[in-house]
Amino acid sequence: MHGLHRQGVLLVITRAAFPTIRYFFGGVTCRHQRDSYDYTHLLQHCRCIKSIKEVHAQILIGGYEQNQFLAAKLVGKYTEHSASNMEDARKVFDCLLDRDVFLWNMVIQGYANSGPFAESLNIYDEMWQSGIPANRYTFTFVLKACGAMKDGNKGRVIHGHVVKSGFDFDLFVGNALVAFYAKCQEIETSRRIFEELPQKDLVSWNSMISGYSVNGCAVEALMLFCAMLQDVSTPTPDRATLVGILPACVQAAAIQEGLRIHSYILKSGMEIDAALGSGLIAMYANCGRLKSAQVVFDQISDKNIVVWNAIIRCYGMHGNADEAFKLFSRLLELGLRPDGVIFLCLLSTCSHAGMVAKGWELFEKMGDYGVERNHEHYACMVDLLGRAGFLDQAVEFIKSMPVQAGKDVYGALLGACRVHNNIELAEEVAEKLIMLDPENAGRYIILAKMYDNAGRLEDVARMRKVLREKKIKKQHGCSSIEVDFVLHTFGVEDESHPSTEQIFNTLARLERVMEEE
Repeated sequence: MHGLHRQGVLLVITRAAFPTIRYFFGGVTCRHQRDSYDYTHLLQHCRCIKSIKEVHAQILIGGYEQNQFLAAKLVGKYTEHSASNMEDARKVFDCLLDRDVFLWNMVIQGYANSGPFAESLNIYDEMWQSGIPANRYTFTFVLKACGAMKDGNKGRVIHGHVVKSGFDFDLFVGNALVAFYAKCQEIETSRRIFEELPQKDLVSWNSMISGYSVNGCAVEALMLFCAMLQDVSTPTPDRATLVGILPACVQAAAIQEGLRIHSYILKSGMEIDAALGSGLIAMYANCGRLKSAQVVFDQISDKNIVVWNAIIRCYGMHGNADEAFKLFSRLLELGLRPDGVIFLCLLSTCSHAGMVAKGWELFEKMGDYGVERNHEHYACMVDLLGRAGFLDQAVEFIKSMPVQAGKDVYGALLGACRVHNNIELAEEVAEKLIMLDPENAGRYIILAKMYDNAGRLEDVARMRKVLREKKIKKQHGCSSIEVDFVLHTFGVEDESHPSTEQIFNTLARLERVMEEE
């Protein structure tokens, strides 16, 4: 039994008395047929799917199934309590003869949040063809679904609708477009939209910084973050900003920026949760600061599998196999279930430490924990065998794989061929790699270096000719330095910096000084 107050009247509701409501007022009992207001209050107090369906049944019995307000409440309740119940929400929506934009948006959002994402696009198409004018929320929801599917073609169509509807300079829609293009790896388009926004809020900056980070543009992410800190008109970074920029610190091994972020977290009193903690651990790991990574790990109260992945990778990548396996044992003792990333970290650790038997043992155990092996795991096993000199076994392992070997697998084998100077096998592997990954200059260069070491100069020239004819260029490395919160990046023979002339003159003077010394 539930008690609700409505305009000074005690409303008593029993589960068995759905058709009517009994009012007790001045000792007199009055029976009253429920209206939409009453059903709304009942839905607000539903805490499980069963109770929602009970009220839904009474709404149908009462003849209120075409009430848009009640329908919106039902759709909201179904999507709130379980992603698997979008089917129930969809039934409510499909039964309506008249739907407003709010109802369309709720269903589009439900599918965009929980999937299937394609259904979100289907509902949007139906809405557009019905002539229902979309609003700013419609576009943010459907662009989120496009981003989740990485459907660039459909997203560009939606972008066209955005422009036609006059929402191209709307902040909410602009932020959704920035995030969408970043997810589709069209980072230059994402940045252009970001720059064109008439005003930017914290979500705008976070979306662009995160977009750069996930697309491997670490330098650009760090430069934008520095610009954000430097500009007094920009909002103060929040947790999402820091979670977005930390992967860039990891990629660039930017210890100074990482230390500043950690200091900012501590000074602001922000709790180091799993998302922030795993980012900090990865940053310290890539910069070789294992003790700092361990301190962060110990400070995290709620350690999820991502945090354990980060700390195990930290020790594994620096050759501390014993500590990595101790942590793995602790993880199992706590009852946590290892995932594919954990096993990848451990297999990589075994590969670098030459622990072939242990690697095989882990690989076999993956099935015991219900972890599916993917291309990365197979590539790691090939690397493990190849580094240890078991090239024949690596070849047999590839032949026995239940999936078609990809460029990662053959790339690991080619690397092993170079280490052990097996030119004959390297040529076979390189031929497969050039078919699978023809634009990767590294494959040609490895083979050219092996020919050079063997004194086969004609083959070296042949490899270089292929690179020239196919116009395949090796990606050059770069260096960066931060001065007064501005990150400056320099590549090989790079003349793009505004102070290029001064920089090269200084380098020339330094060279003369070194020669004199």
